[in-house]
Amino acid sequence: MSEDDKTSNEQPLIAHLLELRDRLLKIVWGVLLVFLPLTFVAKQLYAWLAQPLLELLPPGASMIATEVASPFFTPIKFAALVAFVIAVPWVLYQVWAFVAPGLYKNERRLVVPLMTSSTLLFYGGIAFAYFLVLPTVFRFIIGIAPEGVEVMTDIAKYLDFVLGIFLAFGVAFETPVAMVLMVKTGFITPAKLAAKREYVVVGAFVLAAVITPPDIVSQIMLAVPVYLLYEVGIIAARILVPGSREVEQQESEG
Repeated sequence: MSEDDKTSNEQPLIAHLLELRDRLLKIVWGVLLVFLPLTFVAKQLYAWLAQPLLELLPPGASMIATEVASPFFTPIKFAALVAFVIAVPWVLYQVWAFVAPGLYKNERRLVVPLMTSSTLLFYGGIAFAYFLVLPTVFRFIIGIAPEGVEVMTDIAKYLDFVLGIFLAFGVAFETPVAMVLMVKTGFITPAKLAAKREYVVVGAFVLAAVITPPDIVSQIMLAVPVYLLYEVGIIAARILVPGSREVEQQESEG
């Protein structure tokens, strides 16, 4: 390979790396732009996060901080996470702007609705966990506490616990998007997905048992939506992936 060929190959690579750097910087600045105002209301944000538990504690009970810096760093940490969640559309836009030039026209038409739906589903999973799952879980945990034991949760450990629940439900609600992508890449067809329903039911409950607290209520509240979203994913794949019905027909005839 000549020196000119090497130079011509290196230039596109450098251009892509510079573009990637610019997009990453825009993501960082976008998150920071949201984060800075939230630092002034970090305590109020954490109070909102703790509300599902505080409402169920006995009169006079409260949360505690077992580390010296927890009262400061825990709300700030949560504010940073809230800032990132709020900035997700901006983050996805930067990702889209970076990869779009390398996509075909039909792929571009599919990426935008998938990004939009994945964002909304992630937000929906978090909202479902906050308004329905957390109160149910805390009611169960407080209800099974032995007599004479006062529930007093550390604020940092509470944040870690709640974030784990949010992440589990946010990711679980992405099931339809993952299924559409699998069908789009030709990995599987909607008909084969439909044929695996019984395994999905078992898998959903096993997954829920692993990533949720050890109570049957929260496990059911994760497993049932995951299965329903699985059904939504089958329908979405047949609608959004052109040719999937033809592939199913060919497989049935074969």
